[in-house]
Amino acid sequence: MLIGVPKEIKNHEYRVGFTPTSVREAVRQGHSVWVQANAGAGIGSSDADYTAAGAKIVAEASEIFAKADMIVKVKEPQAGERAMLREGQILYTYLHLAPDPEQTKDLVKSGAICIAYETVTSARGGLPLLAPMSQVAGRMSVQSGAHCLEKAQGGRGMLLGGVPGVSPAKVVILGGGVVGTNAAAIALGMGADVTIIERSTDRMEELVARFGLSVKTLYSTQGAIEDECAMADLVIGGVLIPGAAAPKLVTKAMLKDWKAGSVFVDVAIDQGGCAETSHATTHADPTYVVDNVVHYCVANMPGGVARTSTYALNNVTLPFAMNIANKGWKKALHDDVHLRNGLNVAGGKVTYKAVADDLGYDYVAAEKLVG
Repeated sequence: MLIGVPKEIKNHEYRVGFTPTSVREAVRQGHSVWVQANAGAGIGSSDADYTAAGAKIVAEASEIFAKADMIVKVKEPQAGERAMLREGQILYTYLHLAPDPEQTKDLVKSGAICIAYETVTSARGGLPLLAPMSQVAGRMSVQSGAHCLEKAQGGRGMLLGGVPGVSPAKVVILGGGVVGTNAAAIALGMGADVTIIERSTDRMEELVARFGLSVKTLYSTQGAIEDECAMADLVIGGVLIPGAAAPKLVTKAMLKDWKAGSVFVDVAIDQGGCAETSHATTHADPTYVVDNVVHYCVANMPGGVARTSTYALNNVTLPFAMNIANKGWKKALHDDVHLRNGLNVAGGKVTYKAVADDLGYDYVAAEKLVG
């Protein structure tokens, strides 16, 4: 199979679909890999590194899209990229379709086979291709939030961990999953006062077992969210419904009760965000203010630490990519229900129920397409 790896073109996105190590493995298994020139520059990998691994360097993305059997990316295809997709071509990347009707429309129109990293599952019940980026984003949310709390950034002028004689910042984390757990680890390490709001009592027990009594946990109710956020200096939104739009836990009306200069970091922004006031921002212009609350809603947070993120992502995406390349997409998905759960759009049909429900498409089960 010819695997194509274009350079990412989203604002300040420096990650890349394949590392040179991944290229070497694909070539070892009998496949050809075309990599766009300078695609790996953001992770410190030169074209020479890719050539040494066995890749062919191609100048233009258009040539890759025109010839490759499978496109491997990181972020969702931008409009220009979507226009180059072909019927039957495999697209393997993050998609986050539920809050993005234009992308969904274009992918349906293309007839391509679109497999989304974020809905591939595992036997343990997790989302293994989303987890490493959630780990990165959870950790980054605290360092980004701490920076935004500085007065020069529009924040309250607080040091997250305080100093002797001065109280630390109060951090409230919405959701105790992968994002929330990693955010809590960094916030606690920096000396903050941390509360996690979570709806699973089992998960709360796991969080206390991990962090001890240094972390507070509260059962998620609207009242708990309103009360805790009103007292917080930094709120981190880390809720997730796989494949679906994030629930709006924070309303605009709530913000009037928040502290002036407090910070809200919405890690759920890829799925539409968990606040009514959230809209996607970029690393170039990451924040905006609503009712004196600083909002940080960068939609590709892990792109800011591209080298760490790319290698962490390739560790989990490469085995599935090789399955698809070795078997073809139909057999690979037929043989592996967890990879099959990643199929969101195929041959002009929406094959992921949450996306179909959120955007008003007829749902066609993936099983019907793979036999």
